[in-house]
Amino acid sequence: MRKVLRWLLALTVLIGTLSTAGVATAAQTGQVTDIKDQLLAIPGMSLIQEKPYTGYRYFVLNYTQPVDHRHPSKGTFQQRITVLHKDVSRPTVFYTGGYNVSTTPSRSEPTRIADANQVSLEYRYFTPSRPAPADWSKLDIWQAASDQHRVFKALKPIYTKNWIATGGSKGGMTATYFERFYPRDMDGVVAYVAPNDVVNNEDSAYDRFFTKVGTKECRDRLDAVQREALVRRDPLEKKYAAYAAENGFTFTTVGSLDKAYEAVVLDYVWGFWQYSLLSDCDTIPANAATATDDEIWTSVDTISGFSFYTDQGLDPYTPYYYQAGTQLGAPTIKFPYIEKKYLRYGYQPPRTFVPRSIPMKFQPNAMRDVDSWVRHHADHMLFVYGQNDPWGAERFAVGKGSKDSYVFTAPGLNHGANVAGLTADQKTLATARILAWAGVPATTTAKAKPLASYDAKLDRPALEREPALRP
Repeated sequence: MRKVLRWLLALTVLIGTLSTAGVATAAQTGQVTDIKDQLLAIPGMSLIQEKPYTGYRYFVLNYTQPVDHRHPSKGTFQQRITVLHKDVSRPTVFYTGGYNVSTTPSRSEPTRIADANQVSLEYRYFTPSRPAPADWSKLDIWQAASDQHRVFKALKPIYTKNWIATGGSKGGMTATYFERFYPRDMDGVVAYVAPNDVVNNEDSAYDRFFTKVGTKECRDRLDAVQREALVRRDPLEKKYAAYAAENGFTFTTVGSLDKAYEAVVLDYVWGFWQYSLLSDCDTIPANAATATDDEIWTSVDTISGFSFYTDQGLDPYTPYYYQAGTQLGAPTIKFPYIEKKYLRYGYQPPRTFVPRSIPMKFQPNAMRDVDSWVRHHADHMLFVYGQNDPWGAERFAVGKGSKDSYVFTAPGLNHGANVAGLTADQKTLATARILAWAGVPATTTAKAKPLASYDAKLDRPALEREPALRP
């Protein structure tokens, strides 16, 4: 009897094993199970919405994540992800914006180059991907990288081909940190315009940048408007107060309308170079001294945004300023062309923009560790910067010990720099390496051209106009 029971038990285990293997194979090949069913079979994965898009399946999903990856039993939260599904036989690009994830279908540049699937992840603590209550001490680059690692491990059995991590600005930083902590997950990394503030209190690189960027004529125009906005502080702050009252804006976090006004004005020059091109200098008042108050206001508002440093404007970016004040660092620049009597606060630290109820303590070793790792261990990594982007003044570098890794600069471009904007030889090399990292056959890689045709909706520029001093 015991032999019979043991035989039946062994047979049951064998059948279960074969059944599991059959499901895994179906998930991997996509020949039996619908992709939505495969995704929803992942423990902790739930569907928010499926949106139709020609040639793809597009899913908005929630995935259950631990608040603390070191102690998974201490609570969970729902993290939003999207999947732009092409085919399980294609490579996959893991996109991170570093902020909220868009729920509108789009492709990053590497996704188009490799004609790949794309998985996009919302950064932890950006709503709605925020634990409740929020333990802010669990918002750090390792926890975020561990979120990404866990999503990758969950999806890899379905998307079995090569994976490339990518992102722009804070998303490029995020892709880099993911590679630093989990270097065996991805087959390549493409990080766009990723700042690298290694020593938070040493920001002279930014000051040097602003003495050389663009042309002297353009720099002088911008400097003059910025200074004039401070010279005319009283009448323009009255306009600001009326604007705030009309829109219900308040200033509890930053402290006062006066502090918010100066913060907006001091973002002006930075914001122009971050989002505009040299050819846009013609939109700046040519003579600030004779410009009307409305002209000064409109120019500053268009570039910096007077709504941003209100409580309502800051609230969505609390996680970013928390990270800037605890690990990422933040730039501080000087304004030699503005007399001290017009400056009351100067560039304000991240602490100013985070509610006082949230404790913050800066960790100076976090960025030093990542910078050192990239210099000595980068493998299959590409960094792309814009020549006229202030955030590129402090950038990542690859050095001795790095392999098949590159740092390229797109001439004349801003915070929206991409591979397409590189010089011809660098564009060819970068495209070829992305294709190779994606596992595309060498015969195709040699052509060094995007495999997917341009789509005006999917491939719209990744750069969205955001307030300055936020990567």
